Amino acid sequence: MQEWSKIHDAMQHVDIVLFDRFSNHCLANFVEPLRAANGFLRRTAYQWRFFTQDGAPVSSSSGLQIAPHDALANAEGTALMLMPSYGIRDLDQDRIVGAVRSAARRYAVLGGLDTGSWLLARAGFLDDHRATIHWDMLDAFSEAFPDVETVRQRYVIDGDRITCSGAMAAFDLANGLIASAHGPLVAMEVAQLFMSRETVQALPVRASGRMVGRAVALMQDNIEYPLPIPEIARRVGCTQKTLEHRMKTAMAATPATVYRRLRLNAVLRLVQDTDLPVSEIAGRCGYENASAMTRAFRAAFGQSPQAMRQDTP
Repeated sequence: MQEWSKIHDAMQHVDIVLFDRFSNHCLANFVEPLRAANGFLRRTAYQWRFFTQDGAPVSSSSGLQIAPHDALANAEGTALMLMPSYGIRDLDQDRIVGAVRSAARRYAVLGGLDTGSWLLARAGFLDDHRATIHWDMLDAFSEAFPDVETVRQRYVIDGDRITCSGAMAAFDLANGLIASAHGPLVAMEVAQLFMSRETVQALPVRASGRMVGRAVALMQDNIEYPLPIPEIARRVGCTQKTLEHRMKTAMAATPATVYRRLRLNAVLRLVQDTDLPVSEIAGRCGYENASAMTRAFRAAFGQSPQAMRQDTP
C-alpha cells in the first residue's frame, strides 16, 4: 500500500528541478492534474515552483523552454522532485550530484520523476529504499545501485521517497495523491477532465474489481439521457445492491452521488467554456428543466450558473 499519509502535507508545495532535455510530457502529466484538482476544489490545494541547476532557462526534449523561478542552490521547501528525463548519464557528474545532495537536505520529501531516481540514488537518498525508474533504465539502475531495492512498478512511495517510471505514470502518481488527500470522487473528476477513462477505471480496482469502473464508464457515456441505476447494475452484471456496496467501498459514495457529480461537472464545463443558454445546458446534462439544474448547481458550487459566468474571466 502506498504510504500517502507521510507525504500529504509536504506535497501541497512541490519544487520541481528541471534539466535540459526534460520530458514536457512527464512535467505536464504531473502538474496538470494538480492544477485541475485546485479547480475542482475551488481553492489552491497545490502549488509548485520550477528550479534549474543555475537558474537559467532549460529546454525540453521537444524544444519547449521553461524559465525557472530560481536556481537549485536557493531551493528550500517541503517536497523536491527531480526531472532530468533524457541524457541522465551525462548528468551523473560530481558537480551536479553534489548540488542535488545539498538542496535535497533542505526538504522533507524527495522524489524522482522519469529518470530522476538515478540522481537521487547517486546522491545516496535511495539506499535501503524501494524505488523505480523509467523501465528502459531499470536493469542498469539495479546494477548501478545495489543498495536500492529496484522494482518494476509505475511509481513507488517508500516513506518520504517517491519514484516514478515515466510520463504516463506521472499522471497516475499525481492522481493517486489527489485521491488519497481529497477522495476518489475528486480524482475521478480530474481523470474525466483529461479523458482518461483508464485512470477512472483504475481507481476502484484494488478495492472492488473492475465492475465499478465499468459502471462509471456507462455513466460518462450517458450524461444527456441518464440511465436508471438498476439498469447500470444490470449492464455491468450485478444487482443494484451489489453495485451500491462496491461503489461505496471504492469511492465512498453511492452510484447516484457519483452520477450526479459527473453530470454537474459536465454542466460546469459548459457554463465556463461555452455561451450556451442555461436551458440548453440543462437538457444536454440530463436535467428536466433549467430550474432543477440551477438548484443542483448552486448546492454543488455555491453559486448559480449565471453568477459563475459573470465571475469567470
